[in-house]
Amino acid sequence: MINLSKIPLDPGCYLFKDADGEILYIGKAKSLRKRVSQYFAEREKDPKTERLVEKIADAEFFVTSSEAEALILENNLIKRHRPKYNIDLKDSKRYASIVLTDEKFPRLVVTRNRSLKGKYYGPFVSAEARDNALKVLRKTFQIRTCGKLPKRECLKYHIGTCSAPCTGRIAEDEYRKNVESAEKYLAGKGEELVKSLKDEMKDSSEKMNFEKAAVLRDRVSALERLHERQKMERDRRQDEDVINYIISGEKVHLIVFSAIGGMLASKQEFSFDLKEDFLEEFIAQYYADNPIPREIILPNALSDESMAAVAEYLEKIRGEKVTIMVPQKGEKYELLELVKRNIEASLLSGEIEANTLREALRLDRNPITIECFDISNIHGTDSVGSMVRFRNGEPDKSEYRRFRIKTVEGADDFASIAEVVRRRYSRQSAEGKEMPDLVVIDGGQGQLQAAMDALRNAGAKIPVISLAKRFEEIYRPVSNAPIRLDKKDPALKLLIRVRDEAHRFAVKYHRLLRSKRMIGEND
Repeated sequence: MINLSKIPLDPGCYLFKDADGEILYIGKAKSLRKRVSQYFAEREKDPKTERLVEKIADAEFFVTSSEAEALILENNLIKRHRPKYNIDLKDSKRYASIVLTDEKFPRLVVTRNRSLKGKYYGPFVSAEARDNALKVLRKTFQIRTCGKLPKRECLKYHIGTCSAPCTGRIAEDEYRKNVESAEKYLAGKGEELVKSLKDEMKDSSEKMNFEKAAVLRDRVSALERLHERQKMERDRRQDEDVINYIISGEKVHLIVFSAIGGMLASKQEFSFDLKEDFLEEFIAQYYADNPIPREIILPNALSDESMAAVAEYLEKIRGEKVTIMVPQKGEKYELLELVKRNIEASLLSGEIEANTLREALRLDRNPITIECFDISNIHGTDSVGSMVRFRNGEPDKSEYRRFRIKTVEGADDFASIAEVVRRRYSRQSAEGKEMPDLVVIDGGQGQLQAAMDALRNAGAKIPVISLAKRFEEIYRPVSNAPIRLDKKDPALKLLIRVRDEAHRFAVKYHRLLRSKRMIGEND
């Protein structure tokens, strides 16, 4: 069962998996939680989506910096994994690139495949950005657009957007020079190109070749405007792994992001006990079984001795040079921060919630294990109680318990709560079993007082609170005034998630008993 409340709100990609771990569907979202929640909402769905939802057993999430990055990542993951439920809907979706064709007089062409010979730049998420770049570069450097060279100049030559290589209006080497300038911009060397054009413009002006200087001035102007408007996704020349970690207590939570061709391809998550030189040991073990990229980005440097030893070890396995980087700013540093956000979203969310709950309730320690009770009945019939256990913010279903109310007549929630709490912890105490860090009761002050009395009778000393649903108020034994937390507070989110699960479990058991009773009466 996917815990919707723990899904990040960030943009990113989600991977739905079946019970065997096979990827069923890969999608993108501006907000992961909102998008994934739509699949499980009670609303009419098309047959294909219904079949998909029925098979979903698990989900994996990639947090990205933006929706545009999520688009690129989604496309890359689909091409990599080819999920069953993506084929009909997504198989034909490829983001367009610009190709500089391998011809005597090269052209700049938009393409969604790699069938043309030439150099490729992209892919471009935004069609508007791509088309604007193409238009400016073609016009600025007067690059031809015709598929076949015509026998005479066309209108584009006469309006100044094509240099007409078809009729020899421009020499081949000069045309090539213009194409190389456009290529330099597409390769991400826009600033270098503008500087060289400005130098050439100044030289032409000093030589009083004002006509050429004016042409160069217009080119510089066009490129500077384009540079302000465009942010293009382009191929990187090397693959890289980005490794970051967070130390929490005695644990290290670490994620490896692998980027291929400049696009995030996969992530792997690890949690292990903290020890000295853990990063060096992790790198050595991880790359013994995983492909070694040309570049590895780390959040902090190893010692000089360790860095040299690790690099030598990796290069020996790879057979090529391996660069280890520790960026302090720029794009690669931002990638490290992105990995850290993914750690917080996927590996540390339960711990963060427990920590904020400890602070809000002023507990002595983090409530890692929480048990919650609820009562369900209709007009006092078939009264039942439920108890659910959460560990590290996740349901521990092997410890769920359900109770038939035995000593209470009619709809008395206070007495019913007292009975199930007493029965639960009297048995746990007698058998010497683990007690929870926190007990949560669904209800207000009355239910809380009943639970406190029952705990004393059972000889159990456990922190206990109640959560009243109407205003989501938290009641504690030490004060009559309730605590009201912000709806976005991680502590309140955890309590609501636990309480709602206890309610669901109680209602399910109540309905089961009621249906059995009604069948028996009809017999």
